Amino acid sequence: MTIIIGIDPGSRITGYGVIRVEGNHSIRLASGSIKVNTLLPAERLQKIHSELQQIIQLYQPHEAAIEQVFMHENPGSALKLGQARGAAIVALTIPVSEYSARQVKQSVVGYGAAKKEQVQHMVGRILNLTEILQADEADALAIALCHAHSRLSLISRLASSQGVVKKGRSKRTSWRDYKPD
Repeated sequence: MTIIIGIDPGSRITGYGVIRVEGNHSIRLASGSIKVNTLLPAERLQKIHSELQQIIQLYQPHEAAIEQVFMHENPGSALKLGQARGAAIVALTIPVSEYSARQVKQSVVGYGAAKKEQVQHMVGRILNLTEILQADEADALAIALCHAHSRLSLISRLASSQGVVKKGRSKRTSWRDYKPD
């Protein structure tokens, strides 16, 4: 069992999603958003940092995933987004992986140019949720799911490269059968 926190950084709203991965199943533990649009710039960064620390302390994730910054037309917006992302990364005291928006969409929807509504829908389906998720919350859960999928792929590749196979079979193994030396 692995607990992963996904973070969708934003200068006005930062989304977060915490999932527990058991085998090839993912379960949502928590998700939501940190709204900072009414605060002064320094207060925004402090709030992102402190609220993420509280979430991390509560759920004790083993790994974290965060969306990479993409270049905006407005350099000021890109700078603000980078600051919010930095505040989030500093709050994390665990390994952090970074994924582009295209990688996240490809992993969750199967199409790298998917629309936000498609991501929201697929995250809900994958996690068996009945409620409609807020966009930033869905994006953060999608980032966590992308990381979970990437982990499974990496473990599978490691297992096959080390010749780990299921008993009685010569095919590739499941990552669950991999046992490090």
